[in-house]
Amino acid sequence: MRNPLSKTIVDIKPSGIRKYFDIVSEMNDPDVISLGVGEPDFETPWHIRDEGIYSLEKGRTFYTANAGLLELREEICKYLDRRFNLKYEPKNEVLVTVGGSEAIDIALRAMVDPGDEVIIPQPSYVSYEPCAILAGAKPVIIELKHENQFRLTAQELEDAITDKTKVLILPFPNNPTGAVMERKDLEAIAKVIEKHDLYVLSDEIYSELCYTDQHVSIANIPGMWERTILINGFSKSYAMTGWRLGYACGPKQIVEQMYKIHQFCIMCAPTTSQYAAIDALKNGDADVQMMRESYNQRRRYLVNAFKEMGLECFEPFGAFYIFPCIKQFGMTSDEFASRLLHEEKLALVPGNAFGDSGEGFLRISYAYSLEKLKVAIGRLKNFVERLNKEQGR
Repeated sequence: MRNPLSKTIVDIKPSGIRKYFDIVSEMNDPDVISLGVGEPDFETPWHIRDEGIYSLEKGRTFYTANAGLLELREEICKYLDRRFNLKYEPKNEVLVTVGGSEAIDIALRAMVDPGDEVIIPQPSYVSYEPCAILAGAKPVIIELKHENQFRLTAQELEDAITDKTKVLILPFPNNPTGAVMERKDLEAIAKVIEKHDLYVLSDEIYSELCYTDQHVSIANIPGMWERTILINGFSKSYAMTGWRLGYACGPKQIVEQMYKIHQFCIMCAPTTSQYAAIDALKNGDADVQMMRESYNQRRRYLVNAFKEMGLECFEPFGAFYIFPCIKQFGMTSDEFASRLLHEEKLALVPGNAFGDSGEGFLRISYAYSLEKLKVAIGRLKNFVERLNKEQGR
């Protein structure tokens, strides 16, 4: 028989995160603590849930416009203007998608042709590289450096560009490192982007989770708006992961091509979720602030805990992840995480799940209660002390 499978799909590796947590699942041990899932531990605020319930009670179970409810697109534009001074036209420059993940996929498919190169800074979210491959592009990886706090520098970008480069993925605030890009960082890379006539896919799903200065979008930098597709959504900021709702904003000529792909493959995002999201944008600022303050408390606790146990870790200023270095133990990330799981029943994600430059690190999500984090850190401290004794420290 002829092989029924696409070689492109077969060659794509499964998610390193899911592969690891299959092991955790198979253990079926109620004593295992997992700090691996990037999902808020908060429930969706009641007023947002109420709006979703109300939409069902009113029988709003129809398809919406392919691009999403116009009222929702208008609220997205008001929100981006109010929070980040970004201006978009709701009818032609905003597309509501099934999560931010769909937006990433169709943005790349709309912008690249086979043979084009897409630059992906890593460590970063696991979907960027396979989505680039599925779009027919060649991923070009920039390995971000711990000594630069995993920020992308203008020189690193310049060195990665060829005559085939078309798109830069900008994943900040970053999953898994918690790194952020400040305005001065963005201004520096913007000059390189303009010089080489590139486009940017800016994944800003964690834009509300910045703990020092307010998030700055590269679309705010002069000359970048017309070159940028901004990706955002409701999963992280409003604790709406299961509602599966995101959006993309950008120049009309790009968004209308994304719209075509979305139209044929998806039709429209879930109607109930869209009505709930309208309420989130109108009335959810206080909820976002409360969750951000809680995450920040947990973040500070972890930074101090790692200092006390002697684990090197730069201070993350965004998202809800921290990325401690375990190179001092001479073990791979997989080896460390595997021993930690079996000896202390604590599940963390090996850093190499997010790219080769994540080797020697672990991703810890602090989207968990402070009480759970304290128990988990106690187990990690026990393990680190045991390793130090084994190695004669």
